[in-house]
Amino acid sequence: MESPKVYWDKEHECMSREEMKKLQSEKLVKQVQNVWDNVPYYRRKMEVRGLKPSDIQSIDDLHKLPFLSKADLRDAYPYGLLARPLDECVRIQSTSGTTGKRVVAFYTQNDVDMWEDCTARAIVAAGGNKDDVCQVAYGYGLFTGGAGLHGGSHKVGCLTLPMSSGNTERQIQFMRDLEATILCCTPSYAAYIGETLHEMGLSPDDIKLKAGIFGAEPWTEEMRREIEKSLGIKAYDIYGLTELSGPGVSFECSEQTGMHINEDHFIAEIIDPNTGEVLPEGTKGELVFTSLDKEAFPLLRYRTRDICVLSRKKCSCGRTLVKMAKPMGRSDTMPNYQIVVDRVGTTDTFDILVEISDDMFSDTVKTYEELQKKITGELKSVLGIRARVKLVEPKSIPRSEGKAVRVIDKRKLV
Repeated sequence: MESPKVYWDKEHECMSREEMKKLQSEKLVKQVQNVWDNVPYYRRKMEVRGLKPSDIQSIDDLHKLPFLSKADLRDAYPYGLLARPLDECVRIQSTSGTTGKRVVAFYTQNDVDMWEDCTARAIVAAGGNKDDVCQVAYGYGLFTGGAGLHGGSHKVGCLTLPMSSGNTERQIQFMRDLEATILCCTPSYAAYIGETLHEMGLSPDDIKLKAGIFGAEPWTEEMRREIEKSLGIKAYDIYGLTELSGPGVSFECSEQTGMHINEDHFIAEIIDPNTGEVLPEGTKGELVFTSLDKEAFPLLRYRTRDICVLSRKKCSCGRTLVKMAKPMGRSDTMPNYQIVVDRVGTTDTFDILVEISDDMFSDTVKTYEELQKKITGELKSVLGIRARVKLVEPKSIPRSEGKAVRVIDKRKLV
């Protein structure tokens, strides 16, 4: 049997820093001209700064360009940041936005190919090759998770199981019958699959999984170890945003000390979230990305609001791509929530209170009801139990000076 491939694209994954800077500079100059010519919304932002494309000669000039934020994406919805005619676009994907306008990203066929190459790198970094069976249990549809890992699995040549999320016992049945070796899903769903496996009287010895590629939500090192134990695998992190392409912007290797950023496609910066100043390497701040190769939806200096650190410390895997730490929080306000467990008669109840943001407070009752229904459905598909979700007014959930009180158990258990 052919020996497993160590890299999907060794030329770029192991490129010297000097070569990478040269490549990034060449691509950045072209992309700035592309955006200037084809995206009036961003051209106006450059003009406000007195900038023209000739002012950007290399990545050393990147800091001169204006930022883009999610607010810009909503203001420009749906076509204001589109850089190609619609007849050149082959797909859209969208975020799971919770207020009015969702973020819709467009893709040419080249964009799709680039994205799938990025996820192929992640699969190979997790030990995947054409002999593997890759079970994709991320959601399909507008969400980028299913489509991204599905495409990467095809590129690598794996036998791909497009399971989507939910129906956990069926997931396990196919996992066993078809001898899946790589699982791709959210970490919380991976944990639930592990729990269900054991509830069915099975153990990791009853499945063939060797690796998992988990992303789309925060997870801790403790959760990683629990998943690895319950499924008998090595668990790898993956990061991405729909705005940039989807999962695969960065990925973890066998060292598990951060995620390698695909620098030939994306330039990463760390900025002070308050001043916008670019911070030195190794400093904690807000992560900003510039997409170098996106044709249909090219974003320059997009503020992710994720707080993390970049590192160029030599990696044992041999890749020279810069690493980003697992995001350590957000520079914007995240929803406050509280779980209330109670008992009515002999039945336990499970309520989740979620504070809405100030900008949502004036939205219609119908919007609240639709969001509550959506959250309830997603929780059911991941957890396998139905919770009652209630959206509450901003700042109505009590704060505490120490760790937030997230769970209140009102049951009088003896």
